[in-house]
This record gives sequence, structure tokens and C-alpha cells, in this order.
Amino acid sequence: MLIFGAAWAAGAQEFPVMPPWEGAGPVTLVDRETACPAGFLLVLLLPIRLQLFLLLLFALCLPAAASLGAGSCKDKKTYKVVFSQQDLKKRLTPLQYHVTQEKGTESAFEGEYTYHKAHGVYKCVVCGTPLFKSETKFDSGSGWPSFYDVMASDTITFTDDYSFGMHRVETSCSQCGSHLGHIFDDGPRPTGKRYCINSASLSFQSADTNQPGEGNISSTPVQVDKTKL
Repeated sequence: MLIFGAAWAAGAQEFPVMPPWEGAGPVTLVDRETACPAGFLLVLLLPIRLQLFLLLLFALCLPAAASLGAGSCKDKKTYKVVFSQQDLKKRLTPLQYHVTQEKGTESAFEGEYTYHKAHGVYKCVVCGTPLFKSETKFDSGSGWPSFYDVMASDTITFTDDYSFGMHRVETSCSQCGSHLGHIFDDGPRPTGKRYCINSASLSFQSADTNQPGEGNISSTPVQVDKTKL
């Protein structure tokens, strides 16, 4: 049981809780200086049967705790277009890399394309796949670029996302697997969908080279809840 006591104490130090807000650091469950002696003595004072039960519980929970951080990175699947991490870190900004490869989220209302109104095509910043037309972009009020439709149905992959204690549907590029954002059912007609996308996941090819950055968003602005991307 001495081994279990040490593992108990070590677990309090090595598995932090990540708060569900942007840019926040890990919050340790207990203080590092008091975790080891307190945890060790507590286990030794417990009845043998309870010690065995806690040992079994610890063994069952350890793999789940160790995998908490794994879900924050891009899933390891086989995609049509593959880039090395070294290449991506050279081509992308730190924010672009964090969002597309580590499933990060840019700050609301601060993305490059949040208020962008030029006519053209929005592409995956990693592999260049065309994703959205400017005609489908609308002002959702959410703080992130929003679209009610995609250029082609096979360009986006949908994945259930249960992070932060809620269920959302993640959107990613079907060609390279880069994280884009999430999709919600509160968009305008005709689709009723809202593709809530990080600007850092996109690049833009203008259809009007004479007046870049100018144009009109064809859809009528709609009011939606400012759901976290």
C-alpha cells in the first residue's frame, strides 16, 4: 500500500484541471507541498478493504485522466493531404497552428475575417481547399466569421465534440484534418445552419482585385446567442 500512497499523492500533482476559458492556465487540484504527506498518511489510516477499493478505482481512472490533454490536439487520422509539424510551424503563425492543429479558439471579435466583407472565396489556411463563398457569409453577432453553407458537402468533416461539459459538432477540413470551428442549428435560411469558423483557420482569395476588402454580405444579419466557438 506504500506504492498506492505514493501514486495517490503523485496523481494530485500530475493531473491538473483545465478551466473552460480561453488562455487560462491549469488549476492544480491540491497544493503540491501538502499533497504527498497528506495523501500518504490518509491512505495508510484507511481499512485494508477500502485501500483495495481505492487502488482499483485509481487504476480505472488513471487512463482517463491521462487522456484529458489528448483531446485538445488534432485527431491522428489519415487524410489526403499531410504536412509535417515542422513545415506547418514554418508556414503558419502561432495562432494559426494552435487553432488548426491543436483545436484552439481565437478570441471573439478579434479575428481577421470577423467583419470581412470582400467578395471571394474562403479557403483552408493549411491546404488551400475552397470552403466557403462570401455570398454565404453573414453577421451572426457571435464574434467569429459565420457562414450558412459550404461550397461542397465533402469539404467539411463533422465530429461530435463533448469538451467543456457540452455537446457540439466540430467542423474540420476533410482534406487535411485541420480544425475550423463548430456548426450550430441557429443560422438563417435556406439551410438554418451556422458554420462558426475561426479566422485563423481561413485564407481569402478575393474576386475583386481592384477593391479588396469592400463588398456587401448578401444575407440579412441575424441575432444568435454568442455561443463559444
